[in-house]
Amino acid sequence: MSSTHEQEGTRLELLTAPFLHDGLSTRRLMFEVLATLVPIVAASAWFFGISALLVITSATLGAVVTEWFFTRGSGWAKSLVDGSGLLTGILLGLTLPPAMPLWMAFLGGVAGIGLGKVIWGGLGQNLFNPALVGRAFLQAAFPTVITTWSAPGRGFFEIAPSTFAPPLMRASVDVVTQATPLGLAKFDGQVTEIAPLIMGRTAGSIGETMGLLLLSCGIFLAARKVFDWRLPVSTLLTVVSCGGILHLFDPENVPHPGFMIFSGGLLFGAIYMVTDPVTTPITPRGAWIFGIGVGVLVVLIRLYGGLPEGVMYAILLMNSVTPLINRYTQPRIFGG
Repeated sequence: MSSTHEQEGTRLELLTAPFLHDGLSTRRLMFEVLATLVPIVAASAWFFGISALLVITSATLGAVVTEWFFTRGSGWAKSLVDGSGLLTGILLGLTLPPAMPLWMAFLGGVAGIGLGKVIWGGLGQNLFNPALVGRAFLQAAFPTVITTWSAPGRGFFEIAPSTFAPPLMRASVDVVTQATPLGLAKFDGQVTEIAPLIMGRTAGSIGETMGLLLLSCGIFLAARKVFDWRLPVSTLLTVVSCGGILHLFDPENVPHPGFMIFSGGLLFGAIYMVTDPVTTPITPRGAWIFGIGVGVLVVLIRLYGGLPEGVMYAILLMNSVTPLINRYTQPRIFGG
């Protein structure tokens, strides 16, 4: 509360908290995250060539066009200036195979914004992470294509024939394929060494194979306080703990914790999906519960599910219980 005095008399002015502002805005938050994605996109182009850039661009275009279409009544600038649609498209593109047909990537961007954001009421009201909604849609619609991985190290300008496949035509991916480290471990019992996982010399989604770079970006974002550090830390610690315990009891069938952390999309998901401020809990205790839940589900799906990877499903399942976590982890009212 504050008061002001005027020459003609006294006027009482009532103000409500907060009285201090740090200048953080949605636009600033989105573009700080986007800035850390620049080196990841560049690295993906280095490993997978121009095809990766085309897939990311198509997914981003689908997201941005869809957001503009549903918000055009409020103006083009307002629908794009906060950067949320752009961020959704890039994140989606980084979760896709490098040789995916461009029309599929575009459709994923449309589904991510349309089904994951617009129908919930727009920015800040969605229950599920929009980028993961788009990927889940593609997983259900095109399961073969989205689980077909091209090997890294091809020429930068070498484009897979499937990249420009006509829409709704034959959806096969005509490239030299390579199993992901998780696929090799689950179906062939071959555990990939840590060095290729850290440096990005393995098959996988466009943005998930470079462990060291992802870890560096995560540390930078945490230092900038862009997200709650409890979310990725609890997720990764849970995977290490559960995976480590199971590895001790069954080392032949359960990979060591280092492999569990750096393989697949765990690091990418923990840094860029688990930390989504809209679809994850807002309380400190809730953040720990959410991260632990994601970690447990990732380990269970990877080791005992039918798919080699479970990060996407783990995060979406925990997104669904975020409102309950927020409700039951509210701090006690002072004096209550």
